[in-house]
Order: sequence, then structure tokens, then C-alpha cells
Amino acid sequence: STDGTATAARDAGAIVRYESRRGKGHVVCRMFADIEADVYVIADGDGTYEPTDAPVMVKSLVTESYDMVVGRRVPDRDDASVYPRGHVLGNWLFNKILGTLFRTRFSDVFSGYRVFSRRFVKSFPVRFTGFEIETEIAMHTADIGLPYDEYPTAYRSRHAETQRKLRTLPDGLRVLVAAVLMFKEMRPMLFFSLISAVLTAVAVALGVGVIREFLETGLVPRLPTAVLAASIQIVAFICLTAGLVLDSVCRSRREAKRLAYLALAPVDNP
Repeated sequence: STDGTATAARDAGAIVRYESRRGKGHVVCRMFADIEADVYVIADGDGTYEPTDAPVMVKSLVTESYDMVVGRRVPDRDDASVYPRGHVLGNWLFNKILGTLFRTRFSDVFSGYRVFSRRFVKSFPVRFTGFEIETEIAMHTADIGLPYDEYPTAYRSRHAETQRKLRTLPDGLRVLVAAVLMFKEMRPMLFFSLISAVLTAVAVALGVGVIREFLETGLVPRLPTAVLAASIQIVAFICLTAGLVLDSVCRSRREAKRLAYLALAPVDNP
């Protein structure tokens, strides 16, 4: 980061570490790997979140044995400068999409204010480098069935010295692509079955006329169409087979991640 966040944090007594690779995902990956703690709190450094809510979120995580508590953003006033309308719409849309694809109940999947347990952090394989990291965190939670909760927290306008790094359309597209890729990895049978169904529909639409002519005349006058329909249907069967194979691989990976999670002790409730 090129703003004054690191200097302000150091002046306030924080231990500041640097990550040379750009992107929020790289930072999360590095800190999850290097920092040893029982409870982790992450928050954006732009002054938009309420710091006094952190102890309450930590207490909820510990006493209720959650692995993640998400700070659900509640704007302190109805002002587009606090929460731009495009971001509100995009957040609502992605919450609905992810809820449908992965059967989650997040209401603010892109919140940058979260509390994690050690179990979560040390079993979470970070792959994405940018703002897709929040989506990946949500999917990891849903994939191996981790307990989580959301806590309403005040969301304020940014400090005047900071600039908004999130670009609504480009970053929204990146998040959507990441969600599709994770859907393919987490639910490959459904993903490839949908592709197979679409290809089958196309093959049937192309081939029904050819079959009708063959039944009536015993001839195949439209041979190229018949070959194309048959080829598309073969690809559909290949997609279905790929879904079956990858579904078994996905189950094995999910079990491995679950075992890695269970190998770590939960946070003690003092």
C-alpha cells in the first residue's frame, strides 16, 4: 500500500510487516501463514469500520465456538459517499448468487471486517490475489461446514486521505469469474451436468429433423447436420463423465480439508 496506513499503525504501537506482492489476497495469504494466534481479527485500514465492535465479535466467536464472525456493514447514515449505490446492488446480487450456488446464508459476503479462529486460518488454502478473497473465504466456510455468524457493525465514510481501491465493474467481474471457478471445483457434478444438458438440448434441436427424415425416407440428406449433432452429443457425454470423475476428487479434497481443520484444537473458552 502506498498510503499512510503503515505509518499510522506503527505510530499507534502496532507491529507492521510488509508484503511486496500487490493484492489483498497476497496479504491475507502471508499473514495467515506467518502469524500464530488463537483468534485473528482483520479489518480494512480506511477507517470505515467500528473498532469497538471487535471485542464483541471476538467474544461471540469464543463463547459460541464459531470459526468466523463477519462484521455485517450497517451504514451510519443514508449517504452514497458511505456505501455507493453500485456497491450496494453488487453486494446484494452476489449474496443471492452465492447463496443459490453454494447454499450459504451470508448477507454481507464482501465485508472486510472479520474475526477468525486458528482452526479456520490454518486450514484455509488461499488461491486468489485480489478482492475475490472474501468470496473464497465464504466458499471455504460453506465447503467444509464451518460454524459462523454475522454481527451488525457501523459502517462509516472513508477517511479523506484514503482512496477507494475497489472498482465496481472490473473487480465485480473478477469476483464473478472466481465464483464460477469455485462453483466448478466445489460442485463439479452439477456444473458439468448443466453444460451437458445445454449441449444435449442443442444436439437434439439439430438432430430431430435429421432423425425424422431418416424415419420417413431411410436417407440422411443433411449429413453435415447429423455429424454436428452427434459430435455435440458426444461432447455432452464427455462433460457428464468429467463431472462424475471430478465429483469423486472433490469429495476427497473436502475430506482432506476437513481433517486438516479437525487436527487443530478449538479456541478455549476461558
